[in-house]
Amino acid sequence: MNKGGAEQGGHSSKQVENIVLVGRTGNGKSATGNSLIGKRVFVSKAHASGVTTKCQTHEAVTKDGHRINVIDTPGLFDIALSAEFISKEIVRCLTLAEGGIHAVILVLSARTRMTQEEESTLSTLQALFGSQILAYVIVVFTGGDVLKENNETLEEYLGRDCPAFIREVIKLSGNRMVLFNNRTHDEGKKAEQVHKLLSLVDKIRKTHHGEAYTDDMYHEIKAEQHKLRKQHEELESKNHPVDLVSLMKDKLQASYQEKMDQMSSTMEKKLKTALKEQDNMSSALSATVGFLPDGMPTVSVSVPMKPLRGGHCSIL
Repeated sequence: MNKGGAEQGGHSSKQVENIVLVGRTGNGKSATGNSLIGKRVFVSKAHASGVTTKCQTHEAVTKDGHRINVIDTPGLFDIALSAEFISKEIVRCLTLAEGGIHAVILVLSARTRMTQEEESTLSTLQALFGSQILAYVIVVFTGGDVLKENNETLEEYLGRDCPAFIREVIKLSGNRMVLFNNRTHDEGKKAEQVHKLLSLVDKIRKTHHGEAYTDDMYHEIKAEQHKLRKQHEELESKNHPVDLVSLMKDKLQASYQEKMDQMSSTMEKKLKTALKEQDNMSSALSATVGFLPDGMPTVSVSVPMKPLRGGHCSIL
């Protein structure tokens, strides 16, 4: 794991915390981003026929004084989106995260059951952002209004309905989780849940001594961006005709885009490998043939999965 952008002590007036939203379309990613920003800037599925298919970013200063840059990503677990498309958008996401990633918000929904695609959460996150990204993950469960109607806490919900892979995600992300109600009109509740989430972002920052998360691909992207800027500066410093400068800038941009496409291709291969391994694990079955006392054959089929402790979701 590589790190960058260290800050000592409290918030710097110049420091912007990059918060990346990931999760399946329909889980409330964009609505959670709007709650963080404090106004509707991301288009959510509930308010439009279209959904997030491109990385979008918005900055804001919260009431707590956090300067945040919220990056909304396409649905990472949507089978309708190709690995090629997702990979290109995540490379774009990394270009938007100036200084590195300070937190990744994995948005899950307490409204609906977890999908099969979401079982690839761990492998997908690590394929896209690097093997150590879970040290920067916070899990947000949306649908707090549903639990409130059922007079149920998040801990009670997880205790009765917690798939093994979600247990693993929560455990590996240090039990950092928050329940969000993006539909509430209670200003106090809105402020409380945002404060709790940003407190966890602070906790991550302190744990890592103020250093944001970066990986090798992030540094490659930043090196190419720096190289392109320097080339533009050198070009503009020479007394070339305007038409020639424009032509040469187009060539430099094309070369830069080719490098970005190569990185996207590398990420796509990693993502496909991770998803294939997940599919193999999910589809691997073992069968045992036996016989009942009356001579009738019996077949028991088992699906391999990690052993669970206890009967429910002991994550706290």
